[in-house]
Amino acid sequence: MRALKAAALAIFALLPAVGAQAQDPSARASSLELRGGVLAHDVPLLWSGFQLEKGVDINVEALFGQGWQVLGGTLRPALGASISTAGYTSKAYLDLRWEVDLTSRLFVGFGIGAAVHDGKLDPFWADRKALGSPVLFHIPFELGLRLDERQSVSLFFEHMSNGNFANYNEALDNLGVRYGVKF
Repeated sequence: MRALKAAALAIFALLPAVGAQAQDPSARASSLELRGGVLAHDVPLLWSGFQLEKGVDINVEALFGQGWQVLGGTLRPALGASISTAGYTSKAYLDLRWEVDLTSRLFVGFGIGAAVHDGKLDPFWADRKALGSPVLFHIPFELGLRLDERQSVSLFFEHMSNGNFANYNEALDNLGVRYGVKF
């Protein structure tokens, strides 16, 4: 898990530098986009208001390929991780993400996928979630603003739950901001 945290932090730290070195902004959409940011870990008052974990997560994500045009948007695979800086539940996920441009600069994205995590499965921990299963559904939502052809900033929300397929399902919700750059 330490190697995963180190890799995530390195990618996150390099994002602004890579964005500054991006090639010709008039170039066609790229086949790789990296996004990363800071998320409030386990935000209350949504679907995960049981035993709350606290802290901040570092989120890193790669979106692959040109995508497929579906229902006016683009469908692409996304591979990412949210790492808890406070030692609570961290996760890695693989999603199918649908993203649509609302205007020339404003976009919205939705996804569905699976996450594996290092959290607790049962309720016998005073300060940890009882997530019930080592593999959970991962459901992200993103509202973003394109700064130019290659860079974006966004508000990112992710929900992680077993969908009541296990005995315990306290769920986990993260919310924060991200920066993205296309290559």
